[in-house]
Amino acid sequence: MKNIVKKLQQKKLKISFAESCTGGMLASTLTSISGASKVFNLGLVTYSNDAKINILKVNKKLIRKHGAVSAECCEAMVKCLSKLSKAQINVSITGIAGPNGGTKAKPVGLVYIGIKKSNKLLITKNIFKQKTRNAIQKATVKKSLELVNSLI
Repeated sequence: MKNIVKKLQQKKLKISFAESCTGGMLASTLTSISGASKVFNLGLVTYSNDAKINILKVNKKLIRKHGAVSAECCEAMVKCLSKLSKAQINVSITGIAGPNGGTKAKPVGLVYIGIKKSNKLLITKNIFKQKTRNAIQKATVKKSLELVNSLI
């Protein structure tokens, strides 16, 4: 994990996050590493649909059509974040951490992670099988950082 901050510093890259189901855990994890202030630009917890619409400027029709937990919403979140943050790497997270709120189509543990680096866009669909809300959130943070690490 510490190597992510070092790698970002070496490549003079800034990173920003828009988190939903992780509630700021990704930003907290990154900022617990010494030197993060040189690479971390912005962290938003856009937990509600209103926050996604009003702060990130995700189109409310998109959320109505696909839901907040969807690849489409995740992509819109990361694209809107990149306009706001001006960071070179932007990460968005939206999902269902449970223990409630899941359906057959969108089960607890379903999390979309979006990463935009320059003109590269990666949206991943993840189904985390961990049993608790906290474990799903931690697995999401770990996976997000692994994806970022692989792109820098």
